[in-house]
Order: sequence, then structure tokens, then C-alpha cells
Amino acid sequence: MDATRIEEVIGEFVSLKKRGANYIGCCPFHNEKTPSFNVSPSKSIYKCFGCGESGNAVGFLMKHEHYTYPEALRWLAKKYNIEVEEEQLTEEQRERNNERDALFHLSEFAQKYFATLLYEDEYGVAVGLAYFHNRGLSDSVIKTFGLGYCLDEWDAFTKHARANGYSDKVLQNTGLTIFKDDGKSYDRFRGRVMFPIYSVSGRVLGFSGRVLSKEKQAAKYVNSPDSEIYNKSHVLYGLYQARNAITRQDKCYLVEGNIDVISMYQSGVENTVASCGTSLTVEQVRLMRRYTKNVTVLYDGDSAGIKAAFRAVNMLFEEGLHVRVVLFPDGEDPDSYAQKYGSSQLQEYLKENETNFITFKTKVLADEVKNDPIRKAEVLGEIVRTIALVPDMMERAEYVKQCASLLRVPEATLQAELAKALNRRLYDATQQYKPDPADRDINPDQATDTQSSATAPDSPYPHIPISTYQQFNPAQSQEEKIISLLLNNGNEILSFDEPQSDGDGADGDNGDNYHEVAYTVAQILVGEILNDNLTFVDPSCQAIFNIYAEQMRKGDTSVDTQQFVTHPDEKVRNMAVSMMMTDYHVSENWSKLKHIYVPQPKERLMEDVQDSLLNFKLKKLEIKINDIDSQFPYITNDEERLMLVSQKMSLIKLRQKLGNNLRRVIT
Repeated sequence: MDATRIEEVIGEFVSLKKRGANYIGCCPFHNEKTPSFNVSPSKSIYKCFGCGESGNAVGFLMKHEHYTYPEALRWLAKKYNIEVEEEQLTEEQRERNNERDALFHLSEFAQKYFATLLYEDEYGVAVGLAYFHNRGLSDSVIKTFGLGYCLDEWDAFTKHARANGYSDKVLQNTGLTIFKDDGKSYDRFRGRVMFPIYSVSGRVLGFSGRVLSKEKQAAKYVNSPDSEIYNKSHVLYGLYQARNAITRQDKCYLVEGNIDVISMYQSGVENTVASCGTSLTVEQVRLMRRYTKNVTVLYDGDSAGIKAAFRAVNMLFEEGLHVRVVLFPDGEDPDSYAQKYGSSQLQEYLKENETNFITFKTKVLADEVKNDPIRKAEVLGEIVRTIALVPDMMERAEYVKQCASLLRVPEATLQAELAKALNRRLYDATQQYKPDPADRDINPDQATDTQSSATAPDSPYPHIPISTYQQFNPAQSQEEKIISLLLNNGNEILSFDEPQSDGDGADGDNGDNYHEVAYTVAQILVGEILNDNLTFVDPSCQAIFNIYAEQMRKGDTSVDTQQFVTHPDEKVRNMAVSMMMTDYHVSENWSKLKHIYVPQPKERLMEDVQDSLLNFKLKKLEIKINDIDSQFPYITNDEERLMLVSQKMSLIKLRQKLGNNLRRVIT
């Protein structure tokens, strides 16, 4: 990483031009004509201000070339002629890796076997291939998706795998063979057409098999069980084939079934995926989000399809995706529509019938209301809860305006309900994650994914879940300024005089002498904020601050900012990179042409740190005062009212003192 020059690495894939201290070019992750893709050599990071993609050189290779982390490191090592010393694995690690490799090898062996049977076996051609052709699939798309056929025999595949050296243990662990208690075994997918399920890098993880017989007792679809290499909740069917098209078009179509994915692909809509035999999961949503933030959900037009769309979409919104929906005519699905009308008409239908999901949901539910005021109130609450999941404040405001018109209620009514919903979500989240002063240690085994992404499990600092979206934060700019100083100047040292008592106090002297002390900017900011027990409303700001606070607590005076570039939480990562990507510098023309000296940013760093801290504290005081004011209408007890008045007066005096330090008039 020390040898890597990010502008050289990215320059091999993107045409970059120097602009100031940074480089700029057209983003390779979304279509754009005006360059918004920035590369900072000094900080070894990149950031696209169009689509939001950001990271370091390793992250770029993983995203652009679809490399794994080790593959990206090996690519960099080769480029800079660095010998990679592979870690010596323990016997246990080697055994586990061997087991995983065996599962991968058998899965890939099985896929090739099933695909061969489809074209070379008498029954494979007559039954399996005939089925796919009857569904309108071409040989080209059949091979693209690696489709196949498993013979309708008890153990034809198991015998073939054993003959090629695969053990019963591996056969059982992949789920390809089922072993009974009496020692007998049989093929899980016998008599079925086979849909291999691939990883993002193209490795076979498992299978989905569709029955072709008309036995009523046979399940229509059978899927591989979860294994060491396959977890259906973490995989999207068709993503391997669709990933480049999703990135290129910055959109993903989400459908219900495997055949729907393949039919859409054959019809020219290659950016299509489906959940693997399970209801949509958070992990699958996050997998889509790696490639795009725009998802269009395609579901059947019947009531079941509409309800399925409702269930899935809230999860998409909660993960920060922009969601649209297309409903097919009743009785149709993407596959049947493509078969009936052809690819061009399918694509036209998708364009013409795509609608914003919240507007669509409002229309559907509004039709159910009629003149029932109770049902209307219920619908209002349901719509507001969905809008509250949208992270962007401007987007929420637009939804409120549209939905108020559709439901024929005042916009202010929806705004008030939305504010309640947002406050409820934030309150619930902060209560759930509020640290207990009596027991600040959290069992690492019980720590959630959200906890681990924001702060260490045993961190004593307050934590708010990153996925929580709250209403407008009045201290947002002050919080972001503190975090920006930490990220960009946190390791810089500031020196100043500090009083020190000599202890004698002779001749009326108070005994104070001054000596020079030096602290990093991070030490000053973290120390002041922790000393006053202040917290951040913005969860990403709090997460970044927590990491700095934890490092300072351990005695570190500097923090490696690259950990934020590779932070597992996207919101934290994007905030950090955006703040670090600033290219602020004072033009030489001020002194050369206008003969005006403008202080450089580093020359006024001390003043900047002091003013930012005071502004941060001042804003927090104002929020506390406003909070006290909001409590007065609900206080009926005179003693409680006097206590609140006393608290408010103390805060006002402190606010005036801070204002004097800032040279600002505070009333």
C-alpha cells in the first residue's frame, strides 16, 4: 500500500487529467459526460461526486475488476514488483480450506455434468432441453446460465461423482446427495432441470432444480441446502451474469423467479436478478447496493404479487435505495409477457409502466379507503412509515407532497405524522443502543453487525445505529465541521502556552508560570467533547468520533485515516472520503496580482479548532434550551417548572459566555 500510487492504478482504467492537487475524469461506475470522478494522490483515495463511489486503490480494483481482496493485493504487488509472502496456514486452517475447496470443486463438477447431460444424453435432450426450448430459451442463453439436467434415476449422479473420486462427506455437505439413516443414498435433484447458482466471481455455489414430472407430492422447486459455501439469504440468482449491465445502466430489476431472470436477459434486459428461493433479505439488498442504488421491482399483477412487493420494498428503502415498481397485467409475469409479446414490447412496457413505489403504494391503498375514515387513518400511518424509511430529506419532502395530494389530506398533516415517525425511529434506536453506565462492556459474541461497524464492542462511547434515519439535525454543519477537522487535521500538532503553578505563591504572586505544551488536533477535540459529555446526532459522525475517542483512550496521538476509506459501513465510508477529498487551497493570484496576503489554512488551524469547538458547544446548548422550552406546556407541577427555569437560566449564562469567546452577541 505504501508503494501504490492511486493515480497510476486508476489511470490504467480511466483517463485522468490533473486539476490542482488532484486528478479528475469520467466515472467508470456510471455513465456521465461531465467529469465528477476525483482522485487524490496525497490521500490515496478516489471519490465520484456523481454516483458516490469512493475508496482506495484496492477498493477500486475490487469494484471495477470484480477482484477479491487478495486478488487486488496480488495485482498491485505485480504492478510494483513486490514479492507477496503467503501466510503459512495452520493445520486446522488448511483442513478447512481444503474442505471448502472440495465443495467448490464438486459443485463445479456437478454443473458441468448436468450441462453435458442436457445436450448429450438421450433423456437430457428429450426431456430437459425440450423443456427449456418450449419455454422459449435459446441455446446461447442456456449456456450463458449453465443450465442442465439431472437424470431421473435414484443415484446416477452420486455414482458418477464417487467414480471420479469425490467422498460421501463432500457429497453430503454440498447437499447434492441425501444420505438416509440406514446408509442408503439418492440424488437430491433427480428428474429435474438444473439452475446453477453462481457467486459474484462466477463460482458455482449451489443449485435450484425444477421438477418436470406431474407427481402431486413432488415440490416444484428444490434448492441446495445451506452449506460452507452457499447461503441462500446472501446470494442473488443471476447477479454474476447481470453485474456488468447493472453497473453500466445504474439500475437493477428485481423479479421473483429464475426463469424470469433468464427470459429478461434473453429479451435484452440483462440487469435482472432474483432472490434464491427465499423472501428478500437485508444481505441480498446490500448485495444489490454494491452495484446500484436504483432498483425496480417487477411482480405479478395479482393481489399476492402486490403484497409481496409491499413486503420487500420497505427493506429496500431502509437500505437507502431508490425504488420503482412495474406491475404486469393480472395473470402475467416477466417470462410469460416476454413469450407472448417479444423482447421489444417487454422493454417498452417496462419504460412506460415504471412508477415511483411510494406513489404507487399510495394509489393502491387509497383505492381501498373509499369513505372509511378509520381505514384512511390506517393507510395514512402505513404510507408515513414507508416515507420515514427514505434517507434523503428532500426526497421525503417530495413524497409528502405527492401523497398528500393523492390521499386528499393537508400536506401539514402528513408532515406532522412524518415528524412523529422519524422521532419514534430515532428514539427507539437510541434507547436500544444506549450504553448502560453500570455495565459498559458488551459481550463480543452478542455484538450485532451494526455495533461492530460503528465502534468496538466494548467501546464506552455512545452509539447510534448507522442505518437509522432521523429528521433534520439542527447541529449537522457543526458536527460535520468537527469530523472534517479530525479527518483532515487530526494528526497535526498545535503548540500553545499553558499555565503551571510553581507552588510557592511568594510576594503576592499566584504562583502561575507558563510553559509550552503540544497536543494533536484530535487530542484537543476529543478531550473537549468527552469532557463535556457531548454526542453527535448524525450516526456517521458519531461512528467516526467513536473511533478517534477509542484511539485516544488507548494512548494513541494519531489515527490512520485509511481505516475510514475501507470502513465496512457505506455511509461512514462515503462521509469520510467526501470530507477528505477537499482540494481547498489559496490562489497565488491574491498575492501576485492583488498584493493581498491571505492566511493559509494551516496558519489559522488553531483559531479554526477553537471556533469550531465553541460553535459545536453553542449549538448543543441552543438545542438543550429549545428542548426545555418545549417541555413547559406539559408541566403542571410548580416545583418542576421552577427546576426547568433554573436549568434554562444556567444554560443561557453558559451560552452568553461561549458567545463572548466567539466575539458574537448572544441574547
